[in-house]
Amino acid sequence: MKLLYKPFGIVLGLLAGLVSKKLFDVVWGVFDDEEPPKPTTRDADWPKVLAAAAVQGVTFKVTRAAVDRAGAKGWDHLFGVWPGPKKQEQSQAGDAVR
Repeated sequence: MKLLYKPFGIVLGLLAGLVSKKLFDVVWGVFDDEEPPKPTTRDADWPKVLAAAAVQGVTFKVTRAAVDRAGAKGWDHLFGVWPGPKKQEQSQAGDAVR
């Protein structure tokens, strides 16, 4: 059943990409009236380029997480099978610091 979730998850990923692009445009409009600068735009200053990248990264990651989570909960509700791991993995980074 988890194997059947893969195509469903791919479709959800594409949907999340479309939604996050629209959401990023709305969120960026709150910060600036101009289009977000690309990193290769010569006349854009560093803070604006980095701010655009940060806002875009957060928007895409949070939207993807929300869509993935909703898809997994829906799959579990419909079929009674959770499509991913049931327990959170132990952090290897935390072990390296200790």
